[in-house]
Amino acid sequence: MQREISNALSFAISKGYQIHPDAFAMLKGLDIDILKVVQDIVKMKIKHKESSSIVVEDIKNLINPEGKVADVNSFSNTLLNVTTAAADATFSSGQHSYKVILDPTPGINSGEGIRGYTALFRSRFEKSLRILALRPDSKRITKITSLKHKSNNAKLRKTYDMNTDANTNSSVIAGLLMSKRSKKNGVEMVIDDYSGMLSVLAVSEELKKQASMLALDQMIMVEVDNINKKGMQGFVVRNLVSPDIPDHLPNRSKSESYAVLISDLHVGSKYFQEVEFLRFLNWLSLTDDEIVSKIKFVCIGGDLIDGIGIFPNQEKELIEMDTSKQMSHVVDLFAKIPQHINVFVIPGNHDPGRRALPQPALPRKYSDKLYSFENFTMLGNPSLVELDGVKILMYHGQSLDDIIATTPGLSYSKPAEAMKILLKARHLSPIYGERTPIGPELEDMMVITEVPDILHSGHVHSIDVQNYRGTLIVNSGAFQAQTKYQQTLGIVPTPGIAIVVNLANLQPFQMDFNQPNPM
Repeated sequence: MQREISNALSFAISKGYQIHPDAFAMLKGLDIDILKVVQDIVKMKIKHKESSSIVVEDIKNLINPEGKVADVNSFSNTLLNVTTAAADATFSSGQHSYKVILDPTPGINSGEGIRGYTALFRSRFEKSLRILALRPDSKRITKITSLKHKSNNAKLRKTYDMNTDANTNSSVIAGLLMSKRSKKNGVEMVIDDYSGMLSVLAVSEELKKQASMLALDQMIMVEVDNINKKGMQGFVVRNLVSPDIPDHLPNRSKSESYAVLISDLHVGSKYFQEVEFLRFLNWLSLTDDEIVSKIKFVCIGGDLIDGIGIFPNQEKELIEMDTSKQMSHVVDLFAKIPQHINVFVIPGNHDPGRRALPQPALPRKYSDKLYSFENFTMLGNPSLVELDGVKILMYHGQSLDDIIATTPGLSYSKPAEAMKILLKARHLSPIYGERTPIGPELEDMMVITEVPDILHSGHVHSIDVQNYRGTLIVNSGAFQAQTKYQQTLGIVPTPGIAIVVNLANLQPFQMDFNQPNPM
């Protein structure tokens, strides 16, 4: 019952509708298919362009006096033209189906101040620890307070010979990486497991390299030796492990279908490539194109508009100075997407609404018409969807700025390398206190609890595709030409290109709309 209620609530919110508490209580008290009832109510409201709240009267109008659901099959314009399996919240049309696995929108419940952030990081620690628990070495994890107590007991101290492979004094700890800094004899890391903090030192070249690629505030598991010899005392790292994703065989669609991955339109900017985007939309509408005929899904990774006041002197780069008008332009463009293609939209940092992560779906105030499109599903950032059996994690990618800035060897030209670090950390925005705002949520919804088959991001405006341990990493670039700000940073975007993925074999290819005939 709890899962069915959660699915019903998520579905209503994804379509821009709230369920009044009285209506919610009524639904829980009826012996009916709750998700199906909510879907049918939303159908009728969309059809009649009614308000965005589901109230008791809506339920009464749908069910008969015996508490049974009335026949609503007379509505020929059914929502998304799908049939629904309530248990999974799976929507199918012919051979193709989708379901929303994770959407932060209904779960966003911010705490306040220090207490809120304490809850957030405790949630991060506990979720990440459950991921590490799948590793054999996790059975040896010791609390930092216990390890310190042991090391302070002089009788238990042993001298470790650095020239041997002895391992008589090793222990395993796990915690969040609070800091790291290079020292003369290695890289010093401070780890916090909520029982205490411990400073450890990585001295070998391989371990120093591993440490340099870690993101601050991520979970790590460390095997350490307690060294007590002339010239060195303390805890030295023997082995270092990130939660990471396992090597795996990804899910694939049973029938050949394509998903198109795009991001970062920045409508309203004078650099928005409207001509190229119209070519893309016209291409989607072709009826005699072999590739287009197989496109069943479009995933849009945020930054639909350029927004207002996002960065200093932005007004100099805008051709439309009003957020509502920018969104209205987006609606006019998206209306050209054929209705048989299911579209999934998450917000980015330029879009209206909350900017701190996780972001709820776009506010209905600015995007009401998008919610009325029957083939559109509005989701939060990040969200996990399953398209024809393939799990796609959609995340706009704000934290890539921090990862690229703090990790040696990374650049904006190869964002897939930065996205790989997020997969290794099993967290989409690990670093706190830099450029990426993070909300003090009671639950950390940025932890990658389920291994995706595809990780789709944008934000950095550079096309990049890699495969990491069975997961396809895609940064889908942009439909915005190089801006003055990007020029000052030496960032050269690769705009006007859509990534198409064959869900039957997870093979990606590019369609370039910078020329009249896409290739």
